[in-house]
Amino acid sequence: MNENLFASFIAPTILGLPAAVLIILLPPLLIPTSKYLINNRLITTQQWLIKLTSKQMMTMHNTKGRTWSLMLVSLIIFIATTNLLGLLPHSFTPTTQLSMNLAMAIPLWAGAVIMGFRSKIKNALAHFLPQGTPTPLIPMLVIIETISLLIQPMALAVRLTANITAGHLLMHLIGSATLAMSTINLPSTLIIFTILILLTILEIAVALIQAYVFTLLVSLYLHDNT
Repeated sequence: MNENLFASFIAPTILGLPAAVLIILLPPLLIPTSKYLINNRLITTQQWLIKLTSKQMMTMHNTKGRTWSLMLVSLIIFIATTNLLGLLPHSFTPTTQLSMNLAMAIPLWAGAVIMGFRSKIKNALAHFLPQGTPTPLIPMLVIIETISLLIQPMALAVRLTANITAGHLLMHLIGSATLAMSTINLPSTLIIFTILILLTILEIAVALIQAYVFTLLVSLYLHDNT
């Protein structure tokens, strides 16, 4: 009960060395693969979900944008598995760290923007000045559009960090309340425990939805620049 509320968000260490790298490398190892010609149901379901997700994200892209399909599918699988593993007891969720989310968002955003400036520089520059803008407002709009462009990776990272962190904090608080009420009032404990179960189911959905939203927004940034 006296545990720090934010203790679960501290990056773990092993013998004084950071263990976050090992935790980040763990999710890809848990994805099942098959070496046989005929796959089992788990592999078949996994391939169907990957195909469905990639089809939804890649439909709006042209040929150049579809070259990012492998990267985007890998990104959504990595974020989803990392978020889900973070829901296990006594586990660490790397996506609650703003630094890690920025490390994912900035290179992907920068790659999409650089591709846009290289392939369609006129269209890329046209985003800074909407058509029909009054002349006195041109300097102000250029500044606003530049800031909105530069803030996109920060918005990506903060959105993912805030949603995952808020869910973990809420589960921690309700779990602590359930433990405290267990010795005081049993009916209230059952009600709070039911809320905790429902919240856990909601957090599983949030973990998957946030992975999809993060990847979808990167896909939209790519579509705007290809």
